[in-house]
Amino acid sequence: MSQELEEMADKLFDNIVPQPWKKWSYNTLKPLASFVVDLMKRLKEYQSWIDNGHPPCFWISGFHFVHGFLTGLMQNYARKYKIPIDAIMFNFKIISDPKSVDTSKKPDDGAFVHGLLIEGCRWDSDNEYLDESHPKVLISSVPIMWLMPVKNTQVVRDHTYECPLYITLERKGVLSTIGLSNNFVMMTGIPMARQHKNGHWIKRGVAMVTQTND
Repeated sequence: MSQELEEMADKLFDNIVPQPWKKWSYNTLKPLASFVVDLMKRLKEYQSWIDNGHPPCFWISGFHFVHGFLTGLMQNYARKYKIPIDAIMFNFKIISDPKSVDTSKKPDDGAFVHGLLIEGCRWDSDNEYLDESHPKVLISSVPIMWLMPVKNTQVVRDHTYECPLYITLERKGVLSTIGLSNNFVMMTGIPMARQHKNGHWIKRGVAMVTQTND
């Protein structure tokens, strides 16, 4: 075997995604077995799009290039309301109560997304704000989020935590040829309590991700 094939065989034996695969793959830190399961789930999702059209609520973790999806949302909003795309940002609404918003059909503007996870904190669905993690639980899921494009002047950031959104838990990335990070996605505004019981209300290190390493 060539050296490349031998290295690939070693990676397969060690349950690691081979480097030649990563060259063409989406960004992931998963071991090989979990990577294959995740890949099959993504292919199933794409086939569902082909057969049934795009879903009312998007699985954001399944996108190969999340930045393109977000840009598409802003472009649709810009065309609809004839607003320059560079004058558009996002508001973020986490839907704690499934009955409060009909997520079975797409919203008039923006998109519903699911599959987000938060590290170092948790979403309190009863009070609808970020709170301390439960004991021994580092990562927790986030309910469906509504990405709402708005004009810059309509952005709501009152009592919100500017939470970074990454694709993986690595929290770093490489800039692509178009100047975007292959891992960092954007900053999100997540509601927080007006007064935390301990005098401070959020710790450093809180971030959202679209996938874990499992």
